[in-house]
Parts: sequence; structure tokens; C-alpha cells
Amino acid sequence: MAIASPSEDQDSHPPLGRLGRLRATWIGPLTLLAPSGLWLVLFLVLPTLLILNISLMPGLRPGESPIGYGLGNYSQVFNPWDAAFIPVYIQVIGRSLYYAVTTTVICLLVGFPVAYWLALMAPQRWRNLLVVAFVLPLWTSSLLRSYAWSSLLRPSGILNSFIEWISSIIGVPLPTQDWLYTSTAVLIGLTYNFLPYMVLILYASLEKIDRALLEASADLGARPSQTFLKVTVPQSLPGIAAGCLLVFITSMGDFVVPTLLGGASSMTISRLIYNQFLGITRNWGLGSALSMVLILAVSLAIALLLKYGDRDSIAEA
Repeated sequence: MAIASPSEDQDSHPPLGRLGRLRATWIGPLTLLAPSGLWLVLFLVLPTLLILNISLMPGLRPGESPIGYGLGNYSQVFNPWDAAFIPVYIQVIGRSLYYAVTTTVICLLVGFPVAYWLALMAPQRWRNLLVVAFVLPLWTSSLLRSYAWSSLLRPSGILNSFIEWISSIIGVPLPTQDWLYTSTAVLIGLTYNFLPYMVLILYASLEKIDRALLEASADLGARPSQTFLKVTVPQSLPGIAAGCLLVFITSMGDFVVPTLLGGASSMTISRLIYNQFLGITRNWGLGSALSMVLILAVSLAIALLLKYGDRDSIAEA
């Protein structure tokens, strides 16, 4: 029986050309990415482009024909020399930034000690249970949590009832609080809703710190405060960046908490967008412009998160 030589075998099965190799390399990944890519294009890219298109139609309202394209909607928000400029919109954007930044700072100041204790000081056998107990409020919806805080902070709520009860015991009248529909109530609700996210990300980052570095710092004579500032904080900076950016992004666009706890005096950009589309004004062009401002701010924060944040900590959290 004749045995085919290697050269004859190669001739009968010619190698793939460059185009064939490229097809073999890319067809598998493209097949796997096609469903999710199609989903993103249909429900993210196309709606964003539609909002951008409407934002360039000044004063467009439902049922009206567009009068042309321009930057009139953006000028109404940002250009003080425009006759249609309304300063309230800048104030609303500034208030939204104030809520987002303040919530982020409070969550960091409160969450870092908690995450540090959970990651480095809590008993090992209780650590997972403590983490679950801390994030237990996330098992309920943000709407229910906000309603719970409204019942606590209202003038006839549980907090003032407790203050009156203490006053009756000690015999000294204590001032009751009226925090509902104030900026304080909004900050309390936002901090309560997003603090667990900050703690989880910081915990995942602090847990990865090499204990040998802490021990070496102590052996070299460093005080605990020096070890914390020069070893612990630098090692956890990616987690701090990730937690701060994540809390900023979510609190910047939150709608439920400012609506239920802030009232009319705590208008934010998300509520303003809602009013432009579904409220009395029905100015879809202006609402789309404000939406693009919010999308741009969130996209910038996400880009910073991807560049400087600890993505492993976010994934673990």
C-alpha cells in the first residue's frame, strides 16, 4: 500500500490564506458578541443619538414640527447673554453637583472606617456575616427605603415622637426637627442608599492589602497613624477612586430620593428632565439637552472610573 508523502498531503490540504486566518480568528468572538452588541446598539446607542437629535431642535414640543436645528436649547441653559437664558437651570445643575459631591464625601468619611474594620480588624469567622448584615438594606428597593425615611423625618414621624418621649422623661422640652423636604433629608437619603456600595468597594480593596507591609511598617518604628497614611491609604487609592466615582455617578442621576425627601425646594437635574418630558412644560428639546448634559457628565465619570478605579474591587463588590 502506497503511503502519501508529506508534500502530497500538504498539496491535498492547502494552508489557509491570510483572509481565511482572519475569518477563523474573528468569527468566533463576533458570534459571541453579536447579541449583546445588538442589544447595546438598539437600546443605548440609537436612543442616545435620538436624544442628541432632539436636543438640537430648539423648543421642540410634542405634536409640533421642528423649526430647524441649532444650539438654542443649550444656549438657554448655559449662555447668560441669550434672551431665553433661565438662571434657574444653572442653579439646578449646581444643586445636583452639590448633592452628588457631598454624598460622595460623606460616604467616604463614614464608609472607610467601617470597611477598614471589616477588612483588617473584624474576626475572620464573623467577617462574611457582618458584610451581609451591612448590605442587608440593599435587599429592598430604593423607593421603599425612601418612604421609610420620609416616615422618620416628617414632623409627626418617629424621630420627633422619640424626641418628645425623651422630653417627657427628663422634664426638659427638646426642640423637634422638621427635616423632611429639605436638603438635609435629601443628603440623608442619598447617603443611606449609596453607603453600602462605598463600603463594599473599599472592603474589597482593603482586603487585598498585604499584611506583611503593615507589620514591616510597625517593625520599622512607624506609628499607627503613619502606617495608615503612608501604607494603607496609598494601597487602597484605586478602591477609594472607584467607590467615590461610583457613588458620584449614581447620586448625580438619582430621581427617587430628591422627589420623595426633597420636595419642590430640592429640584435636581433628573427631576427637571422629568418635568420637561412628562410635566406641564413638555419642552422635549430642552429636556433632551439637559439629558445630554447628564449623559456627558456620567460618561466622563465612567471614563475616570475605568482609568483610575480598581475594577477588580468593583467586580468583587
